[in-house]
Order: sequence, then structure tokens, then C-alpha cells
Amino acid sequence: MSLDIGDRLRYLRIRHKLSQRQLAKRAGVPNSTVSLIESNQMNPSVGALKRILDGIPIGLAEFFSFEPEQASKVFYQSEELVEIGKGKISYRQIGEHLIGRALQILRERYAPGADTGKVLLAHDGEEGGIILSGRLEVTVDGERKVLGPGDAYYFASRKPHRFRCVGPIACEVISACTPPTF
Repeated sequence: MSLDIGDRLRYLRIRHKLSQRQLAKRAGVPNSTVSLIESNQMNPSVGALKRILDGIPIGLAEFFSFEPEQASKVFYQSEELVEIGKGKISYRQIGEHLIGRALQILRERYAPGADTGKVLLAHDGEEGGIILSGRLEVTVDGERKVLGPGDAYYFASRKPHRFRCVGPIACEVISACTPPTF
């Protein structure tokens, strides 16, 4: 079993009540570096990881040796969902961390015109979702479809994909991804 550096870093950052921006500032690195590491889109060098961990502060030995608490909570109130998004897209996750979990569930909110970016996303796993309100344009492997309330999507996440809110009202989605890769 491989060590998930991104989940460990996110777990420790949240446990120390730091935002990504606060940790980046303390460590003297761009906010995007912390974000990329936590989403496992960047594998940091030992030196870069040490610099970031100094911002918590925690040493490398402790980072690699601690055993995160496994989530035992079963029920979550709306206000207990953890915000992991930024800007015009809100991603509210069930549970404060994903260590030891095989599934990630999100309540997503896209402001009118918000999208996941011009560069399409691709990662291992599968994902699906159901549109609760608004209209969401979903592009998967070159195929594009606008979905409305009650419509759904499901695909292999390794296929390039993108999400964009179309129309004048915000779009709300409940989604799931396995394994957790966000």
C-alpha cells in the first residue's frame, strides 16, 4: 500500500486549523503548490515537503510515522461538510479527510459561468453525479452534454473531462469519486 502524501498533508493542515493559503504563506511557497500536493497532482521533493511541513510545524519523521485517526463518524450535519473548493466552485466534502476511505462524496456548487478550467481533468478512478438544480455542461472524452435537475453522469475519470455551469442560476450537484482523488 502506497503512502498518500496529499491526504496526509491535508489531514495535518486541517487538524492544525490552517487554510491552504495560510500554510503556503508560512512555508514561503505558492498556494498552488500546496493545492497540487494535496490533490496528488504534484509529488514534492523531500526538500519542498520539509519546507511546507515547517509551516505547520511538523518534522519529516513525524509526518511519515504518524497514523491518522480513521474516520468513525457516520452522520454529518450540513455545516460539518468540509469546504475544499475555492473561487466560483464550492466543493463540500463529507468528512474532514479521506485517509482510509475508498469513496469521496461532494456537494458541489458552481456559480453561473464557473468551470473547472480550459485544461481537461484526468485521473484514475470513476466518478458520477446527479444534478440537483441549474444546468451543468459536462464534457467527457470529447462528448459534451448539458444536464439539468435530475439528470446524471457516470464515467471513468481517466477520460479527459470538464464541468461548466451554463445559464443564469447556480448549479448544485451531488457527486462521488472512487478512489478519492480530488
